[in-house]
Amino acid sequence: MPAPWGASPRHVLYLFDQIPSLDAGAERSLLKITRLLPPERYRASVATFWAPPDPGFLRQFPCPVHVFPLARTYGWDALKVAFKLRRLIRSGRVDIVQTFFPTSDLWGGLIAKLSGCRVLVSSRRDMGFERTPMHRAAYRLLGPLFDQVHAVSDAVRDVTIRDDRLRADKVVTIPNGVEMERIPPLRDRAYARAALGLEDASHVIVDVGTVKHVKGFDTLARAAALVCREFPRAVFLVAGRIMNDGYIAELESLVAALGLTRNFRFANQFENVFPVLQASDVFCHLSRSDGMSNALLEAMACGLPCVISRVGGNPEVVEEGRNAFVVPSEEPELAAARVLTLLRSPRLAASMGARSRQIANRSFTAEAMVGGMVRLYDQLFEAKGL
Repeated sequence: MPAPWGASPRHVLYLFDQIPSLDAGAERSLLKITRLLPPERYRASVATFWAPPDPGFLRQFPCPVHVFPLARTYGWDALKVAFKLRRLIRSGRVDIVQTFFPTSDLWGGLIAKLSGCRVLVSSRRDMGFERTPMHRAAYRLLGPLFDQVHAVSDAVRDVTIRDDRLRADKVVTIPNGVEMERIPPLRDRAYARAALGLEDASHVIVDVGTVKHVKGFDTLARAAALVCREFPRAVFLVAGRIMNDGYIAELESLVAALGLTRNFRFANQFENVFPVLQASDVFCHLSRSDGMSNALLEAMACGLPCVISRVGGNPEVVEEGRNAFVVPSEEPELAAARVLTLLRSPRLAASMGARSRQIANRSFTAEAMVGGMVRLYDQLFEAKGL
């Protein structure tokens, strides 16, 4: 006879709009969560509304992954997906549905609630920079459906409370975290650079993230032009998935116009970004908007001094002047000056990098992230008497 709905281990369904790869921050966080949930208390499943062309990487998840292709949230196809999701929730005895991003939050959350979901949680990972007026209205309308909202930073929490008009006690900050034990030991920086074809670089300044306008790689290129005047063999390396949205063409034209063809390089997505970070001297991330950058935390865990833009929750992660320099997002001159300070002073860079590693180890581990989520799950069940 099957166990009653809600029996231990409780079943958590993570509902994701799309999982095109595992190189972006949200997808990597989801993988960490499914790996680290305590199996005696919680078991995970993942569902996504987009079928990747090559789904082989989904086998890295240690749990079932359900793909329900959804082109639009209305019409006959949407109704069929809604019934599939309902069947999964009910036949799988799902106790918690946690949603990520707009389609999962708004459409998926409503379907989950109508399917008898016991606990509904939303995960907010950005500052809402892509929201349309329709999204804003829908989030306000459907906000009462959620038992709790998990924000990745205090900055995201504040904007969620304000924009979605939610009670402050309903929105909780759960920072991102790094799986420290998955960072390989550094054999030798020169060896790591040779493996990436960077033997000719005097210094490597790295940024990690999907190549799109909001990540500010054009600002990084302008900063690189100033740094390379003094260090002509320095290489700025961008590691991340390239979007086919026209921005990459603009960025490549800018790089050529700045005379940086040899100094500004792109390395498409990596399943394991740690060797790239370990080959680098400085992490420079000049994003225009972030909730909390996973790449920043990973760079800190690898012992890199950081130059970051003052956006979203990123300043909450660092100790300014001790492990990082924080600059406005649209000031390449100041960013370049801070990078130059680190390149001119290896001793300062090393001490700031050591402090980065200490902060990551102390406050931003994946175990702490998942432990915080599990405690909140427990509290929600207790409050509901389940």
